[in-house]
Amino acid sequence: QVQLVESGGGLVQAGGSLRLSCAASRSTFNIRAANWHRQAPGKQRELVAAISRFGTTNYADSAKGRFTISRDDAKNTVYLQMNDLKPDDTALYSCHAVLAPALGRTFDVWGQGTQVTVSS
Repeated sequence: QVQLVESGGGLVQAGGSLRLSCAASRSTFNIRAANWHRQAPGKQRELVAAISRFGTTNYADSAKGRFTISRDDAKNTVYLQMNDLKPDDTALYSCHAVLAPALGRTFDVWGQGTQVTVSS
């Protein structure tokens, strides 16, 4: 069974930066498309950034100009670089990806999330 493994969350002061990583737990499953979502306590989950198989990116308005999603296909990893963090960015960040096995159909999977806390 393959999982998405996220890392890079933590506690940071406002104005600081973090880089989140999302990797497939088995190298035989390639990440096709991926996106990052976040959910703050008492709020709905929202899409933060997305990247296609070919590198096309999209961002939520709240992330534009501050966050950058990227991918390293050699490492089978997707990143979310977050700069100029604000207290409103505090949330559980989860990676969602479409994986392609060596044989068979693609399927989607969610990671368990990594907590980002921004202090004022």
